[in-house]
Amino acid sequence: MLRRLPDNKFFNTIVSAIIAVKFAILDKFYLYQGRINKNEPQNPGLVSVLIPTYNRCQILLERALPSVLSQTYLNYEIIIVDDGSSDKTHETILALNNPKIKIIRNSRTSFRYPNKALYHWFAGGVSALNCGLKHCMGEFIARIDDDDIWTETHLEKLTEFLKENNFEFVYSHILAKMSSSGEEEIITNSPDPLGNTCTWLFRGYLKNFKINIHCWRKKYNRVFDVDVHNRMFKAGARIGYLPEVTAIYLPRPGEEFAGSKAYITNASSIEESHKI
Repeated sequence: MLRRLPDNKFFNTIVSAIIAVKFAILDKFYLYQGRINKNEPQNPGLVSVLIPTYNRCQILLERALPSVLSQTYLNYEIIIVDDGSSDKTHETILALNNPKIKIIRNSRTSFRYPNKALYHWFAGGVSALNCGLKHCMGEFIARIDDDDIWTETHLEKLTEFLKENNFEFVYSHILAKMSSSGEEEIITNSPDPLGNTCTWLFRGYLKNFKINIHCWRKKYNRVFDVDVHNRMFKAGARIGYLPEVTAIYLPRPGEEFAGSKAYITNASSIEESHKI
């Protein structure tokens, strides 16, 4: 049985404050510790590609997985975290029998946020990602969601950019189509170019920055990727932005919009699909 966390404004404020202090201390410690040990990476050059998924096996097979398997950079492993799916995701991925792919089952019995559509946007992948990060063995870690697509040179360009500039965390432009009827556009989020998570690549020791399952409680920066990115920045991580398109972001099949608008416009169906 999935245990939901309480949603109370006063309680949320207190919890957010406590967690902010905890992360402010731990993040700087983990960054310092990682830098000390960075000259001895566990698997030099290996990129761990982390993909969380929940009941979207078909789109995983049509979008994210083929784009990873077609990369020009060949030294990678794929960590797929099945977040309690009921669509035979686990069995389907195992049947591929690909030595580069590891599939992990994540429990849905741990504490999570209330079942509200917008909260799924804020924190939907947190539990699966924290689970998957424990299994990432690469010198570098790259993120992609099951419904995103990489260009063929995505890993090659970002690893080169990171190493050449001694960065610890890098990301890039995306080519986005935010609605099924809209035009494609390059998203830069200027002047603060916080790239979509499907463009993130970072040094393996940054996996110790645990993603905040309570980010939905905050009054601002409530989306988990914004939360952890800002924490890395505050901790002093060396962050670089590559002004090139290396990923593509589209509405999912059967949905009119992409991003948070897809969750708002399909709130009832999203909440129904997440009932446990």
